[in-house]
Amino acid sequence: MKHSTGFLSLVEDALTRVTEISLSEARTRIDENQDVVLLDVREESEWNKSHAKDAQYLGKGVLERDLESRFPDKDTEIIMYCGGGYRSALTCDAAQKMGYTNVKSLQNGYKGMIASDWPMDG
Repeated sequence: MKHSTGFLSLVEDALTRVTEISLSEARTRIDENQDVVLLDVREESEWNKSHAKDAQYLGKGVLERDLESRFPDKDTEIIMYCGGGYRSALTCDAAQKMGYTNVKSLQNGYKGMIASDWPMDG
């Protein structure tokens, strides 16, 4: 997908504040700690087609509204993913601005998960 210059500028700015995590690092974190949340922030239609096994869903469109009620502990370790790693950078940035201290954006997102044979549902 070709992204607009303005969108890419927002993502680049967010990435100056957001920690990205590789697929292998994410697998390790999830294997080591059952409390790590893998959070899909894509559109609901994308989630309904297929998503990572054991992931939870909270779309980018309602993340800021619903994040605190879903995850009241702002120290919860949350690894967010989207289609390619752009929207998750934006949602991590928003979460950090809301006081979340342990959020990470999955590099390459869902596309990377598919390429690495990450277990999927749907």
